[in-house]
Amino acid sequence: MMNYLLPLLSVLIGFAFALFLRPQKKSNLKLLLAFSGSFLLSLTVLHLLPEVYEATLHAHDSHGHGHSHATSIGIFIMGGILLQIVLEFFSKGAEHGHVHGHGQMNRIPWSLFISLCLHALLEGFPVGHHHDLAWGIAIHHLPIAIILTLFFINSGMSKSKVFGFMLTFALMTPLGTYASVALPVLSHYYAEITAVVIGILFHISSTIIFEASENHKFNIAKITVIVLGIVLASFL
Repeated sequence: MMNYLLPLLSVLIGFAFALFLRPQKKSNLKLLLAFSGSFLLSLTVLHLLPEVYEATLHAHDSHGHGHSHATSIGIFIMGGILLQIVLEFFSKGAEHGHVHGHGQMNRIPWSLFISLCLHALLEGFPVGHHHDLAWGIAIHHLPIAIILTLFFINSGMSKSKVFGFMLTFALMTPLGTYASVALPVLSHYYAEITAVVIGILFHISSTIIFEASENHKFNIAKITVIVLGIVLASFL
């Protein structure tokens, strides 16, 4: 149950936090983003990536094709990176807290909405098999939800539309988790789909870490939260 609740609640909590408290210090949000990026990257490298390769090699050892299939997993990872680049063309980098816009906004930006929801849906696929990832996605989505909510409200979008946007976004990751468990065809291609998600997470988390520094200079606070994210992920 927590696999579904954690990603859902993190977005709703971020929405409520931004709506009622209206945080003004961007530096604090950047620190939270840096922590979420390092935590998510560490979960991917230390847990998700080795698990996928190990499961792949064990499954194909009896057929003698372990090495070639491991290479194909690498291709799927690169495909995930390319897919995320395409998604960011439409979302303008909202997945890592990079939102731009000017003037009043009276309607939902559909390209951003669709790409962001597809990103969140794909992130949910491995969660049913790798429960620790729910924490990583929840921590990743919290600052994103705060930043998006503030951006939409400051752009003049009605609160009801903002809530509808954020609620749909919140439901996407649990929906992806449910689909991966309920649909046998997705379970059959678990390794390949997870490899694509690994590529997405690689791109997102590394971008967050590098964008958290201004002019590519790290200060002690950002280094501290990045190391903290790595250490905490290693204990899961």
